[in-house]
Amino acid sequence: MKLSFPCSQCFCSTSDDKEVYKNEKGGESPSNFRLFSYHDLKIASDGFSSKNKVGEGGFGSVYKGRLRDGTIVAIKVLSVELESMRGEREFISEIAALSDVHHENLVNLHGCCVEGAKRCLVYDYMENNSLSHRFLGGEQNRNSFSWSKRKNVSLGVAKALAYLHEEKNPYIVHRDIKASNVLLDHNFNPKVADFGLSRLFQDDATHISTRVAGTLGYLSPEYAISGRLTRKSDVYSFGVLLLEIMTGRPVVDFDMEHGEQFLVDKVWGMYNGERLMDVVDNVLLKEDDEGLIEEAVRFLKVGLLCVQETTKLRPRMSGVIKMLSEENSVDGVKIFQPGFVADLMDVKINQKKSTMSF
Repeated sequence: MKLSFPCSQCFCSTSDDKEVYKNEKGGESPSNFRLFSYHDLKIASDGFSSKNKVGEGGFGSVYKGRLRDGTIVAIKVLSVELESMRGEREFISEIAALSDVHHENLVNLHGCCVEGAKRCLVYDYMENNSLSHRFLGGEQNRNSFSWSKRKNVSLGVAKALAYLHEEKNPYIVHRDIKASNVLLDHNFNPKVADFGLSRLFQDDATHISTRVAGTLGYLSPEYAISGRLTRKSDVYSFGVLLLEIMTGRPVVDFDMEHGEQFLVDKVWGMYNGERLMDVVDNVLLKEDDEGLIEEAVRFLKVGLLCVQETTKLRPRMSGVIKMLSEENSVDGVKIFQPGFVADLMDVKINQKKSTMSF
């Protein structure tokens, strides 16, 4: 199978098996991106042993490994079905997105393995796994997430997205921002990961039409219904994540009496009732800080601004950072009704009407 890279990016093997990145202007610049052999990665992970398995996603499993030089890494082994190309697109998207990005809040990609049908990606190992693993799953998990940690995670993810959206050219839309795709290092600093669904945009492109992909609860309604993808789709997903971090509640919950309940709808109802402080995670109330609740309410308002149904009303990520940092005030800012996708059938039915491209 021939492996190709989009957006004028290519990787050329040199005599010492290190990689050189060629940009669209033809210039070469050194890169730490490496080609690994499958044999070496198998040794590093002790034969992809189950005891070293640290995660699993829709397109493969992730293992902890130790390279020959002693570096501890995370090795994602993708499941690639040659007939359907399942997993191949995600593999190429991940490399295209991460091979030339440098930000403290983005996961670092060391390199890849391409041998026959085998596809592996090698990243920095994150000691504290993902935000969903460490934060969700009950009050005991959330007790370890103080206000300072939540604030740091929120700002870190916002800065990563602002970098991808506003500083890169081509700019990058992640397309699957959620708690499980935010990894945490040994100091609980966030690293946005899993770029398998990401898309690269030329600067003059306002949107692209593509198949709908992502996670129910985080999906922006306009993208879910039409397949029209923009940076504001990521802004929406970030807004949902911010509400999740502030409330400690699941994005989609199930109640025997009311059925599925969406966090966006719940927080919007509390905002209309002027009771936003009542939805702040009760774990935070244990912290003896009078200004904490006020600050958490401000973060909730920023989250609601990000999930407004009308896309042009949502802020850019650079604006989100200014509001979270109190550089810009949210007091007096009108917040309009959010949108959310309540049923996957809405996505499937309406997806047939949208333009599909891969």
